Amino acid sequence: MSGEEMEASISRQFADTVMEGKDIAGAMEALATADAVCFDVDSTVITEEGIDVLADSLGKGPAVAAWTLQAMEGDTKFQDALSARLQIMKPSRSDVQTCLQNHPLQFSPGIKTLVSTLRSKGIEVYLVSGGFRDMIDPVAEALGLDPSTHVLANSILYDSDGNYAGFDTTEHTSRDMGKPAALRYLMEEYGYENVVMVGDGATDAQAKPPARAFIGYGGVSVRENVRGAACWYVRGFEGMIAVVERFAVGRCK
Repeated sequence: MSGEEMEASISRQFADTVMEGKDIAGAMEALATADAVCFDVDSTVITEEGIDVLADSLGKGPAVAAWTLQAMEGDTKFQDALSARLQIMKPSRSDVQTCLQNHPLQFSPGIKTLVSTLRSKGIEVYLVSGGFRDMIDPVAEALGLDPSTHVLANSILYDSDGNYAGFDTTEHTSRDMGKPAALRYLMEEYGYENVVMVGDGATDAQAKPPARAFIGYGGVSVRENVRGAACWYVRGFEGMIAVVERFAVGRCK
């Protein structure tokens, strides 16, 4: 089935939902035939910005949130925003663990179903995030993903006492244009030809290319620059689930 036929079918199924995007048909076709789908985590897989949750737990919320907004809107280089936020917080290993214990991260509605549906069709799922592995690995595990192979994110460095000692600047997502670099790595490493990126921020939109399609997510925060860049812009995951369930045929394990 062509992308145009998929779009028409999904539009009929969700007749009360306005379909938005620069190339909805192309995005649906890419999703239905994807080798892998990569998800941003903060404000996409989960309903908050993990780094802001950590900052709030340390009493540094407003200062860090201002840098987060600049990074998401694309108003500053990502590595500059990341470094500035970490310098404000300087989180220890125990700080991160305490934050997660006191404030478990909440999943966006429908994401677990979408991930399980993709995997049931033999489509690989990755979490590609500018956030921190310490906070993202539990999210991956809850989705049935192996953090050691299916998470590309930033690593906080600690000294022998567990105190903050910087961050790993060799991670793909530690710098500007990190997400396209992460997707290129996956494509080269595993031979993927068709990868789709899903996320809410400007750094996610940067991932096309090499992603065949960028699906923008506005279920938590609507960013107009991201909305304008998206091949398909969604406010929930129901439409994506329907595309995968109905059209991702012949990929079952």
